[in-house]
Amino acid sequence: MGATDASATKQTTLQITGMTCAACANRIEKGLGKIDGVAAVNVNFAMEQASVHYDPAKVDRSRLEETIKKLGYDTVKEVVQFKLEGMTCAACASRIEKGLSRMPGVTSATVNFAMETARVEYSPAEVSAEDMQRKVQQLGYRAIAEQENDNAEDRRGRDIRRQQRRLLLSAALSLPLLWSMVAHFSFTSWIYAPEWVMNPWIQLILATPVQFYVGWPFYAGAYKALRNGSANMDVLISLGTSAAYLYSLYLTLDWFARGADAHHGPPLYFETSAILITLVVLGKLFESLAKGRTSEAIQSLMGLQAKTALVERSGQELTIPVEEVLAGDIVLVRPGDKVPVDGVVLEGESAVDESMLTGESLPVGKKAGDTVIGATINGNGVLRVRATKVGKDTALAQIIKVVEEAQGSKAPIQRIADVISGIFVPIVAGIAVVAFLVWYFVVTPGDFAGALEKAIAILVIACPCALGLATPTSIMAGSGRAAELGILFKGGEHLEQTHRIDAVILDKTGTVTKGKPELTDVAAEGDETELLRLVGAAEKNSEHPLAEAIVAGIRDLRIELPGTESFEAIPGYGIRAAVEGKEVLIGTRRLMERYNVDASRAYERMARLEEAGKTAMLVAVDRRYAGIVAVADTIKESSKAAVSRLKAMGLEVIMITGDNKRTAKAIAAQVGIDRVLAEVLPEGKAEEVKKLQAQGRKVAMVGDGINDAPALATADIGMAIGTGTDVAMEAADVTLMRGDLTGIPDAIEMSRRTMRNIKQNLFWALGYNTLGIPIAAIGLLAPWVAGAAMALSSVSVVLNALRLQRVKLRG
Repeated sequence: MGATDASATKQTTLQITGMTCAACANRIEKGLGKIDGVAAVNVNFAMEQASVHYDPAKVDRSRLEETIKKLGYDTVKEVVQFKLEGMTCAACASRIEKGLSRMPGVTSATVNFAMETARVEYSPAEVSAEDMQRKVQQLGYRAIAEQENDNAEDRRGRDIRRQQRRLLLSAALSLPLLWSMVAHFSFTSWIYAPEWVMNPWIQLILATPVQFYVGWPFYAGAYKALRNGSANMDVLISLGTSAAYLYSLYLTLDWFARGADAHHGPPLYFETSAILITLVVLGKLFESLAKGRTSEAIQSLMGLQAKTALVERSGQELTIPVEEVLAGDIVLVRPGDKVPVDGVVLEGESAVDESMLTGESLPVGKKAGDTVIGATINGNGVLRVRATKVGKDTALAQIIKVVEEAQGSKAPIQRIADVISGIFVPIVAGIAVVAFLVWYFVVTPGDFAGALEKAIAILVIACPCALGLATPTSIMAGSGRAAELGILFKGGEHLEQTHRIDAVILDKTGTVTKGKPELTDVAAEGDETELLRLVGAAEKNSEHPLAEAIVAGIRDLRIELPGTESFEAIPGYGIRAAVEGKEVLIGTRRLMERYNVDASRAYERMARLEEAGKTAMLVAVDRRYAGIVAVADTIKESSKAAVSRLKAMGLEVIMITGDNKRTAKAIAAQVGIDRVLAEVLPEGKAEEVKKLQAQGRKVAMVGDGINDAPALATADIGMAIGTGTDVAMEAADVTLMRGDLTGIPDAIEMSRRTMRNIKQNLFWALGYNTLGIPIAAIGLLAPWVAGAAMALSSVSVVLNALRLQRVKLRG
């Protein structure tokens, strides 16, 4: 591949038509890779897509498409027509045309000012009609889609219908030939076959449309492959069926030249070629139907999106398509409605069901200031929301993008299949020729028909279709199912690497714990409510997170807080405040000693609370000890069970934190973690990961904060808790949408099951060919049986991959 500056590369996705097996994908990959300026190419046979990273200064998209066409394939283009509103002159038309033309994936854009229309040719893998509408809206105009070409689902449906028509025609013409073949066997002499079925001319008339009309795509594919110096499945099918057809044609013409006795026609092989083609077309149809199901996860995610939104504009409430919502719009979400876009609640209170995106079964309470995610379902309250992210920026759109990229990427294990399929066809053709010569000259000297039959069986049984589908279909099904469970793998390589993990490092705050301190303990010398009134009043003036936790906990108890006359924060000690004429002191032992308060009787209890991982504070009123309050960052409910599952899976679990050792060990003990790395500075977390890696360990780092990003990037697999920061999620290889630790064993289990599935597929695909070739070579496999087995092998691989879509995990 041509050398390029990584920082200057662009990425584009091309939808390709005409591929029939993994060898086609390899050829396109090599062809594009030879272009100067192309940095990386990944062609996914199952998704029929090519992902290309290239230097736009050296090569453009049209050159990539031109190369694909030269290799004998084509790229999918769609056309959309818009009705434009708001143009006032030709300059407006020019502005829209330039704006649309500069969008990634747009091949051409033509705006007609007089007719107020725009016609855009584009690649659906990179840009959508909705993106174009938003672009026009940003330019200050409005675009209404008048006519849009079929989407990918429509294309797949059209392709399946075409295959069905080919299959029906092929089957109708092949059945009489099959009838004549069955009637030839001695053990089926009781089956009546009319004379016309046995007539060589009738057989020729029936077989020819099957060979050259139904089978034409195989010839076209074989020609393209051979023209470019390679070979694929089409070459094998074309060789095998043509040999049978042409030999039968020769026998028919020879029979006619000798006197054409219809009662004693020669033994023909028209049924071999016709039935083979019928079976291959049947297999391809089943394969297409099954492959369509591997993208069900994407379709179900897309189906979550709300179709319309109720927005406030110019003092009116308007229902508009969700594509037309702009950032900053005020959106009203009524009870039971889907939240249309990501935003911030301005008014209202409700509980929102986020299970479809995060997997969290319980509704989440929302009030003013809280964020809401598009596609989640509002409960029983009305929410007034300001839209912050729309279109491709919403959480749902980002999730769909991650899943699409993961499904389109290659796992390293697929390289094995790519290498094998690249050399497989020429080797098989060589084996078929050798087998023919051995049978013709050695085993049954002079029996041309028998030797040809063996060679045809080898050519057909060895088609590497199943090998090409083994890995991508499993990656598609596995990553799609993982997304439905709230686990986002960023690529096939991460899905593969995750199963190798043997050590998991967990950040404490926000990962093992909730990351939000809570009031946990109160011990008053007298009236507890009175003590909390005074403490809450004093602490509400402080901005310290612990003070906020105390005040929130007191308010949850519905205790009214009085005002304060004065407030003083004493760094390193605590606070001093005047409430209702009383002096209130809250803080450390040193604070009590500073103001001569005897709190010694509370010290033992205070030590016990600290050993339990809590922060305890002493309270004095008018210089007399009044009680103790404690705050803790409590562990997540799921943490203990998740750690137990990880241990049961044979993984070492380690907790890392910047907290003191006593608190860290107390938290670790609560969840069952034996090894703790405490008092580690943020920059030291990545170093701890490297130390484990130096010992030969495969390390997963799990975190949620900005200070975790370096460690996430250093680890073999970085897992970001989905409730954490964007920076952490960007640095991670896996995002756990649920926000709890159960996603970690789920992700590892999903990776293990997917890899097991891939290995099963590769074993059966390779084993099938390895066993099938010698069986065919020794004459134990009739060509039509080989065709049926070859067709079913591809279908079985895809159906095995689809089992991943039904996986249920304990998390």
